[in-house]
Amino acid sequence: MSDSVLQDYAPQAASDPVTQMAPAVPLTTADTGLTPGLITELVLKSLYTLGARTGDQLRHFIRLPFGILDEQIAELQQRRLLEVRGSGAQSRMAYTFDLTSDGRERAREALDANGYVGPAPVPLNHYARWVESQTVRGVRVTEQTIREGFAHLVFDEVFLDRLGPAINSGLSIFLYGHAGNGKTTIAEAISQMLGGNVYLPWALEVEGQIIVLYDPVYHDVVEGEAGRVASHEEDDGQLIRKGREHDDRYAVIKRPVVFVGGELTLEFLELQYDSHSRVYQAPPHVKASGGVFIIDDFGRQLVRPRDLLNRWMVPLEKRVDYLALRNGYKFPVPFDCLVIFSTNLNPMELVDEAFLRRIRYKIMVESPSRQQYEEIFRRCCDSNGILYEPARVEHVYKQYYDRLSMAPRGCHPRDIVEVVCNIAKYEDVEASLSIEVLDRACRSYFLDVPGAGTFGPYQAGDER
Repeated sequence: MSDSVLQDYAPQAASDPVTQMAPAVPLTTADTGLTPGLITELVLKSLYTLGARTGDQLRHFIRLPFGILDEQIAELQQRRLLEVRGSGAQSRMAYTFDLTSDGRERAREALDANGYVGPAPVPLNHYARWVESQTVRGVRVTEQTIREGFAHLVFDEVFLDRLGPAINSGLSIFLYGHAGNGKTTIAEAISQMLGGNVYLPWALEVEGQIIVLYDPVYHDVVEGEAGRVASHEEDDGQLIRKGREHDDRYAVIKRPVVFVGGELTLEFLELQYDSHSRVYQAPPHVKASGGVFIIDDFGRQLVRPRDLLNRWMVPLEKRVDYLALRNGYKFPVPFDCLVIFSTNLNPMELVDEAFLRRIRYKIMVESPSRQQYEEIFRRCCDSNGILYEPARVEHVYKQYYDRLSMAPRGCHPRDIVEVVCNIAKYEDVEASLSIEVLDRACRSYFLDVPGAGTFGPYQAGDER
């Protein structure tokens, strides 16, 4: 790909932000960036799949203003591929349209070539420009934001003050430390405090191919906001726009949070082609655009860590990734997400110096202090309606951590209290921290082997 083409997709400088507040409603076919043929095929395939529909129903489904759709509908009528089944009102938007027998044949041919049926896609170059206008690098968190966002967790202020600048960078964070100290919980809390909504295309168009971007697993559509279907009416052939509107080919979603774990492979980071529908699915880091991409349990994937890291070298440094269609056509896509790597393995065995340079923030999540442990235990008791007794923490430390030479972890209080509650449910009694029940819970939870929970400073082979 030439440098001039790449320039169209490359992120703009932070000093030159896009000031448009919402994707403008397209008024002409040219505004959509799509070819008339692609829109025509969407109309045919939609009617073939859904059956007869009014112009208004087609507008809602394809998510283009009816004035644009009607240009193609009128042409399809002239070609006798589409006909009017009923008028019902003077406005063509109220007409009921259906395919003729020739239209159904043409729709089947279109579906054989590309099975996508749904909202009209957004061209890649339009999408790339819009990503920059809502970049995650534009999100700002303050000391107060951090304190409030982590109020439900127990961490010291020094640790939180290290997280703040890392989040504001919008780049990458490497969370490491022993298992059970809240690395995944921290990543989730970071994603929640970013806040705000972003505009996400339902689908992208690249060289005539459709890439589905919206994924209900990761994307939470904001109801009742600007994402609602705009109200359009016709008056003497002119389109009247009412209320808060934007290009309806974009969904309004909360900043996305995409988790991947041990299932992650190199192939998973490429376009996924469905041979049945002949449509592509975007990889997870593209679905995370404008939000947070969390690689949990890093180092436990089926693919070698170094191979996975090499795949991320260019995206992390250039903020651009490269994907390829089945025909070999390669194209750049914006890489705009806060990437969080989380691992409980030895970082020095996972990454080399070159990669560590590209991860600006490396933050160790340490085990809780005795004071922090007690506060976590108290909160867990309070949330479960159990009377907290400080002496019980002393008992756990003496009889288990000290006796078994085991280090406390941030997750232990929660897990122990949950076992206590499960015992109470089984015996149909009120949960309490009696010594007897606490010992039963701890014996069920801890591996009662001296030294089994001992993890000192990271050494070769730790936690493998």
